[in-house]
Amino acid sequence: MIDSQLPNGSKPAQPAREQATIRWDDSGIKNSYANACNVSSTREEIVLNFGLNQAWERPQQDVQVQLTNRIILSPYTAKRLALLLGAVIQQYEKQFGALEIGAAQVQASSTAQPASGDTKPHIVK
Repeated sequence: MIDSQLPNGSKPAQPAREQATIRWDDSGIKNSYANACNVSSTREEIVLNFGLNQAWERPQQDVQVQLTNRIILSPYTAKRLALLLGAVIQQYEKQFGALEIGAAQVQASSTAQPASGDTKPHIVK
């Protein structure tokens, strides 16, 4: 490969790359509500399971969460999502005040079984 140089010895500027336009097609979108989330992972993917916990006010030994949706992400997409969610929550708290969630609401549980059965879940209520 031949490197081109300008008469003054510098290399010519590379043409600027145009930024792609992203168009979101929401014609087939479905809405769901979730108040519980289970996250598990393998080396290749991050699995988010969303569902409904209808026993929030009644203290119980066993709580059943009806899972309604599963999203499977690459680790890179999951990291971008985590950064985006962090920024959105920070903006929300700046506008509406801090969200207090307590240690009992966010926990890593080794006793609950993940939907895939092969990884340790992280439960967010």
